[in-house]
Amino acid sequence: MKNSGRIWIVLASLLFCPGLSSAGPAGPLTPAADNFFNVITFGAKGDGKTLDTNSINRAIDAASAKGGGTVFIPAGMYLCFSIHLKSNITIYLDNGATILAADPKEHKGSYDLPEPNEFDMYQDFGHSHWKNSLMWGIGIENLAIVGQGKIDGVGLSRLSPGPRRPRTAGETPASLGGGNKNAIAPLGETSDVKEMDGLGNKAIALKLSRNVTLKDLTIYRAGHFAVLATGVDNLTIDNLRVDTSRDGFDIDACRNVRISNSYVNSPNDDAVVLKSSYALGFNRATENVTITNSQVSGFDLGSFLNGTFQTTQEFAPDKNRVTGRLKFGTESNGGFKNIAISNMNFVHCRGLALETVDGGNIEGVSITNITMRDVTSSPIFIRLGARQRGPQGTPVGAIRRVNISNVVVSGAEANYASIIAGLSGHDIEDVKLSNINIQYKGGGTRENAEREIPENDKSYPEPSMFGIAPAYGFYVRHVSGITFENVDVSFEKDDLRPAFVLDDVKFADFLRIDAQLAKGAKTFALRNVLNFSVQRSRNVDDAKITKIDRREF
Repeated sequence: MKNSGRIWIVLASLLFCPGLSSAGPAGPLTPAADNFFNVITFGAKGDGKTLDTNSINRAIDAASAKGGGTVFIPAGMYLCFSIHLKSNITIYLDNGATILAADPKEHKGSYDLPEPNEFDMYQDFGHSHWKNSLMWGIGIENLAIVGQGKIDGVGLSRLSPGPRRPRTAGETPASLGGGNKNAIAPLGETSDVKEMDGLGNKAIALKLSRNVTLKDLTIYRAGHFAVLATGVDNLTIDNLRVDTSRDGFDIDACRNVRISNSYVNSPNDDAVVLKSSYALGFNRATENVTITNSQVSGFDLGSFLNGTFQTTQEFAPDKNRVTGRLKFGTESNGGFKNIAISNMNFVHCRGLALETVDGGNIEGVSITNITMRDVTSSPIFIRLGARQRGPQGTPVGAIRRVNISNVVVSGAEANYASIIAGLSGHDIEDVKLSNINIQYKGGGTRENAEREIPENDKSYPEPSMFGIAPAYGFYVRHVSGITFENVDVSFEKDDLRPAFVLDDVKFADFLRIDAQLAKGAKTFALRNVLNFSVQRSRNVDDAKITKIDRREF
């Protein structure tokens, strides 16, 4: 693996890989030859015992000094603290190569300290710092990390303190925005943050960079984040396999992003999550994003990569069932624009969540061709809230122009239905749902159907925030302009709740709806609804109604 003949064979195989350098005439390889830099030449041992941090960083520095090149990591176990990424570098992890995150408690050394961030009171610690990572780059361009190798974050921390400042008298996690709902440590205290000094909590962290490609890698137990990209433009993530206990991909305030052909398993947190935090010190939308041909799941940690796909873990740290989903938010100061999601599998995890609670807008979203099985929460959750974790005067955001189509769901959690909920005086607008078939587990009661649902304007957005839903299919509140077309809802066990509950809704149109009903149950329960219509639907006569105060039918 480590001799020059092997190296030239590897190089020949890379000639057709974009961004990877070829070598030239066969012969002994030197560190500066042909912009190709083997970390072994720079002293790396790859034995899983010797710290190779300095050797890999020297190889990157040498490539950078030459104007760029490929840093080659052959098969072996490379124990490391912080690796410093630079511009115009391709890092190639050969098959059998593993970058192994060192544990400061077991090895002499530490990760880079988290850099100061005067805006870190507006988002959790993990989102506010980048240098405390296994691999990090700030202000770089033209970076690729590729190859069939692995990043194993065994020595990374999963801790996530809340905003980095002490609480003042009377403040609570809720008044600060709740911190992170999945935090394993207590949230928001300076002492918790100081405990992070010297620890790393991200596998790959990038800030204010552009033209980045991550391709073909495997990432295992990656700390708080497998990938944190903040303010990164022209980002491609392709054919990654991630099996971790916290977040998979966090795409924060990024533009022109493509995620494809990837598998992300995360039982305790979100698998793929779009964010637009205030970590950069200004509002910046996450926009022009395509996510396609991928899968998210919440199998037991490690059981995705080893192929056993176990489901013994029932709950995530927030006391709801396992996570592993695709989500917008919760950090949402800058909003989300022009997002296209297609051809996704959700397996044994929470459903699709679109959330803005910190003042940003969600607009221009198309989601299509989604399958879900064994859904541990609401299959579809759209929430406009008013947590307002941002600078003083942060306004309430908006959600508008969202299309969701061609969705098939089985084994969905019975308690929560699918939820589309705005705020009183701040409606969600222009939502279209079409060609959707959802089978719930059922079992709801008439008492559930009569529940009054709290507003919980400032609460952390999860379907469980409302308690058991009064509908078994869809609960819709504070919405203006919503269309359901070819939507089927059903249950495995009789459910005595209505299929659809609408509360403070305007301009609601239902076309070709098929809702399974238990004996005595109704298709619709309407409260304070204007301009409602239903046509060509099972068990319901066609109707157009201008105003309804309260009615079930």
